[in-house]
Amino acid sequence: MRTARRDPRLEARVVSRRPLVYTSAPEGAPRHVRAASGLCRPGPWLVAVQDDCAWVALIDPASGEVRAVPLAPGGGVYEKALKPDFEACLADPDGVVWAFGSGSRPTRERIAQIRETTHVFDASALYAALRDRADFAGSELNVEGAALLPGGTLRLFQRGNGAGAAVDATADLDWAAVVAWLEGRGGVPAPRAVTAYRLGALDGVRLTFTDAAVGPGALLFTAAAEASPDTYADGVVAGSALGVFDPDGDVRWAPLTDEAGRALAVKAEGLEWQDGGAWVVLDADDPDRPSELLRVELRGPWWLAAA
Repeated sequence: MRTARRDPRLEARVVSRRPLVYTSAPEGAPRHVRAASGLCRPGPWLVAVQDDCAWVALIDPASGEVRAVPLAPGGGVYEKALKPDFEACLADPDGVVWAFGSGSRPTRERIAQIRETTHVFDASALYAALRDRADFAGSELNVEGAALLPGGTLRLFQRGNGAGAAVDATADLDWAAVVAWLEGRGGVPAPRAVTAYRLGALDGVRLTFTDAAVGPGALLFTAAAEASPDTYADGVVAGSALGVFDPDGDVRWAPLTDEAGRALAVKAEGLEWQDGGAWVVLDADDPDRPSELLRVELRGPWWLAAA
């Protein structure tokens, strides 16, 4: 078990907030991004996946344009019990976006490959392998973050907001083996290098992983302090944190604050690095309220060489 610490030298200040309302959307699409849950950047545009509908948001951070793209013909909006729950995404070196279901229900054990056309794979056997690792899944599997590390390692992030013996942890898989298995070549890849974390708390509410992104020489993560009773129900949010895994194994974080340094009671769900800071998407846990895109400025010794 590794213990993360709040580093008082670090600041994660939100310098802009933008509601994600579609400026371009096909007929039948929602008016806004309902529940942003993962973020990546395969090119000049950001891509946000959502946990309750089959729509992907393409976001131009420069102009503010937001386009709705269906994951399947006609898209689709789902009741909570049936939603695909895509909670994490990444862009591979070829610019292909991959979205990962949380695995918290049988309907959520899918991986989507998103390019000119979209293919959704049944990944239940892989999620079963993750669930079998109690040191990763704990009492309830809930994959909420994914990052593709240099060298071809897929790192998945388990969010420990489940009931009972909940665990925050990471597990590594060989990315080439994952893709080969999804395409029908080879067996189910085995998770390895499982590591559990104790992240700390905000206002007495435990922080749990929500996403990750590769930064300049280190891995960044987001975590939310949400008083949810299990992986299914939402809870009151005390705030969120942005953190870094140092190459020496140290794990440090700072709360998300406004420009004046006041903590924000927001639920950070998706993360992507950009020079000088990060992009973060928020989920309001209310389908009638648009998710938001935040620009976060990182101040202080975030990278080990600067410490």
